Amino acid sequence: MDDEPLKDWAERRDAKIGRLRAVPVVPGDGPRASHLHPDAPRVIERWSGHDWEPYGFAANLAEAKAILHPEVNEPTPTGPVPKPLGSGTGKHRKPRSPASDGGGTTQR
Repeated sequence: MDDEPLKDWAERRDAKIGRLRAVPVVPGDGPRASHLHPDAPRVIERWSGHDWEPYGFAANLAEAKAILHPEVNEPTPTGPVPKPLGSGTGKHRKPRSPASDGGGTTQR
């Protein structure tokens, strides 16, 4: 049998502890897809390693996404934008032709 060691499994399980999910509060069986009821309130649940536990509350899908993915809501840093490729003679660049150097010839 090719079972993984218990230590590896425990590390994978522990890496998921603290993960959040938003569950719409709608009638029916179990969690539903989030896009079906975008205006429904959400219960934010946190994985404890054994069970999903109540963690918070959101009024709708947009508020739940802001809680689940805060890095999307952070403003992007402003400042000078670096040039992706400047002039240079890297090995990935084509050598300049003699005509583009001002018409002179070069000797090697």
